[in-house]
Amino acid sequence: MDHSPGDTRPHIVVIGGGFAGLWATRALARDDVRITVVDRSNHHLFQPLLYQVATAGLSAPDIAAPLRHILRRQRNATVRMGTVAGIDTETREVHLDDGDAIGYDFLLLASGATHAYFGHDEWARYAPGLKTLDDALLIRRRILSAFERAEASDDDAERRALLTFAIVGGGPTGVELAGTLAEIARHTLKREFRRIDPRQARVLLLEAGPRVLSAFPQTLSTKALRQLQKLGVEVRTGSAVTRIDAVGVTLGDESIATHTVLWAAGVAASPLARSLHVPLDRAGRVLVQPDLSVPGLPQVFVAGDLASLQQDGKPVPGVAPAAKQMGRHAAASIRARITGHATAPFRYRDYGNLATIGRMAAVVHFGRLGLSGAIAWWFWLLAHIFFLIGFRNRLVVMLNWTWAYWSYQRAARIILNNEERPE
Repeated sequence: MDHSPGDTRPHIVVIGGGFAGLWATRALARDDVRITVVDRSNHHLFQPLLYQVATAGLSAPDIAAPLRHILRRQRNATVRMGTVAGIDTETREVHLDDGDAIGYDFLLLASGATHAYFGHDEWARYAPGLKTLDDALLIRRRILSAFERAEASDDDAERRALLTFAIVGGGPTGVELAGTLAEIARHTLKREFRRIDPRQARVLLLEAGPRVLSAFPQTLSTKALRQLQKLGVEVRTGSAVTRIDAVGVTLGDESIATHTVLWAAGVAASPLARSLHVPLDRAGRVLVQPDLSVPGLPQVFVAGDLASLQQDGKPVPGVAPAAKQMGRHAAASIRARITGHATAPFRYRDYGNLATIGRMAAVVHFGRLGLSGAIAWWFWLLAHIFFLIGFRNRLVVMLNWTWAYWSYQRAARIILNNEERPE
């Protein structure tokens, strides 16, 4: 149970230490409340750079920081590492899987999203997605192990399959993975093997829609396509995946032999949303009110990828800037609820979209401004360094990227807990 019976301050429980949860917690730093942040991990993760860990450009601590360290000076906040098993809105309790329960006066649910395989959950074991550090380390292990196994193989067909990499999904994550994988094969590894030529590796980007980066304007999408092709990536648009198994991926009647399939095609809301027993949208997200509270549950708020909200006829996107803005607004709404004041409806301010493709290749959409190529790449690089949490992370990432730029080397190419491909 909640072990603060003598503390009469309003108790706010924040589920999730991601962008929405952390920004809400920090926004309440000077309020006369007590906050408990619950997360199954002990760290905050800078997800926009997760693909860099997956492709051996950065190590895990470079893009993550312990939640306790981040909140060490915030005296009204405590961190509880644990997995939430359910939420009882009648008794206002959050139940953990260890049997403990935490009572709340106000609840902010910001537990994010997970992978969605469009009804084919059996594909998950063959095509890992990228949401956590564990996912990134698994993907890195599979990519690097594929080259090692190809070097050891005497079978030409098996070598070709091992040196074929398929990325499903042409959004920013898929584009970034494909471009970086092509650079690794063409440059980083080109002189390191004796029996194979890594430059012969085949990198495919499979997108079911008509173009990659569909959230960007058509002109930038076309430029991104050209930059990918220049790197040697085979881009297939209008190509819906119909099967993924241990021997490859199938597109309609075409089968592609590959041992490495990476999933970047879809996300699903955290299953915790169902614990609230309120209406959800088709993706399983909570249909929130303009102040981010849950209809019929005025003491419960939802922010980040788990919240479904329309603005100007379009859904608020599930991106980091939106999660941060929602977190701050949820904090303001809770503060207003405590003090009896009204709060303005949430309004997402779109500061633009960014996606990097490779060295000196990126696209940036900022209002009416569209950039591509080297200038977009520099903009992307500086923006990501600026938004990283902590001076150490910024310094380490900047040094790693500088070294990688001049040497083409990737510092985190260590295979941990080597595994055979699941059959």
